[in-house]
Amino acid sequence: MALISIVLAVSTNGVIGRDGDMPWKLSTDLKRFKALTLGKPLVLGRKTFESFGSRPLPGRPHVVISRSAEIVMPMVETVRSLEEGLERARETAEDTGVDEIFVIGGGEIYRQALQLADRLYVTHVEVKIANGDTFFPPVDLDMFDPVAEERFPAGERDSFPTRYVIYRRKPAS
Repeated sequence: MALISIVLAVSTNGVIGRDGDMPWKLSTDLKRFKALTLGKPLVLGRKTFESFGSRPLPGRPHVVISRSAEIVMPMVETVRSLEEGLERARETAEDTGVDEIFVIGGGEIYRQALQLADRLYVTHVEVKIANGDTFFPPVDLDMFDPVAEERFPAGERDSFPTRYVIYRRKPAS
């Protein structure tokens, strides 16, 4: 069965968004995101889908959670709940031979998915954002072990330095 992974960038004070967008530019992180998710199903909320132009990201099947609108376009399936979205994404992963699906936001979808996630791929953006309006829920780090970590200075096209950490859910005791 495909792993459920969450991928996100978050400020030191938990901000993940502002005004329907990310409050930073992180070209280095976007390249890593693309490499990590290419060919794998994405589960996301409608507002997150709209934040990148209401077009699917190339090379990845999208399962969009929306209580109201059905999105009709290639590579996009609309569902009404996270549970339905994860089920469809797992079916797609099985059909395409991949072993991981990615939950990519937004805040409410992350909140619901956090209790189900096997892995977290977190870009810790080394800044406190004063006027964010979307937040990542607090993570009980007793539930996850960091398995890889790397620091990145702000590159030419990055607003801030980052720390990239992969967390794996601890086995149930």
